[in-house]
Amino acid sequence: MAKQVTAQIKVQVPGGQATPAPPVGTALGPHGVNIGQFVQQFNDRTKDMAGTTIPVIINVYNDRSFDFILKSPPAAVLLKQAAQIAKGSGNPKAEKVGTVTKSQLLDIAKTKIADLNASDMEHASRIIAGTARSMGLDVVD
Repeated sequence: MAKQVTAQIKVQVPGGQATPAPPVGTALGPHGVNIGQFVQQFNDRTKDMAGTTIPVIINVYNDRSFDFILKSPPAAVLLKQAAQIAKGSGNPKAEKVGTVTKSQLLDIAKTKIADLNASDMEHASRIIAGTARSMGLDVVD
């Protein structure tokens, strides 16, 4: 008999730094998943992305086994790293907090293209540019 998916859990965890504490433990605990096993596997697969927030989708099966899919980091996190800022602007129209270049947008779009609803690289970089503007970042050539 095939395994059935009983739950699908989405969490964002810093790469290589997952612990059984919240948010991982509180998300997986009610489903009976071996939290230590998940933490070990996640940290092994994300050790090269240490500190970067990584979204992960965990499929829990009826026999309490699991598998997980790693997504690309959120665009806002990548933009903050590119602009070297701590956080975005509270009032993005009036208060600008930094700048990003079009080449940086293209690099971020290449990282995110698999998770974006974009037909080509130009469209993907325009999506990332919109996120940058909403964070209070200026896009320069």
